[in-house]
Amino acid sequence: MSVITLKGKIRLEAELKRLIEIERPMVINAIEEARAHGDLSENAEYSAAKEKQSFVEGRISEISSRLATDQVVDPTTITSDKVVFGATVTVLNVETEEKIKYQIVGKDEADVTKGMISVMSPIARAMIGKFEDDLITVVTPKGEIEYEILKIEYV
Repeated sequence: MSVITLKGKIRLEAELKRLIEIERPMVINAIEEARAHGDLSENAEYSAAKEKQSFVEGRISEISSRLATDQVVDPTTITSDKVVFGATVTVLNVETEEKIKYQIVGKDEADVTKGMISVMSPIARAMIGKFEDDLITVVTPKGEIEYEILKIEYV
């Protein structure tokens, strides 16, 4: 079992709906069209459609399983003054004085370009359990980086 935010769950549900209602029927039609072309052993369209079907069905199975087993956390319901899963944390790079805002999310929701970092990432692990004004040190391939936690929000 893993943890996912409410927004992450909603995104997975939307993807599942799209796969079931749009992608699956498109793949079935592609397979039927390819079959109509005759000899399946040398039919590249048929092979591609079957491969796509395998991917779609696998993803449907994976998402269905995750939605059934993942623990869903709605950050807006959390009342904590320390950093926990789902928190949106504004940090200050002590050396460069750059402010950065991150939300701590499940590993599959992570997208650094959108400020969403995995709970398993080094910076998230360093922040968990800390409070505003705390200093944290994150070990990176380029060396240690020190951050100050400026703000913790649950939005």
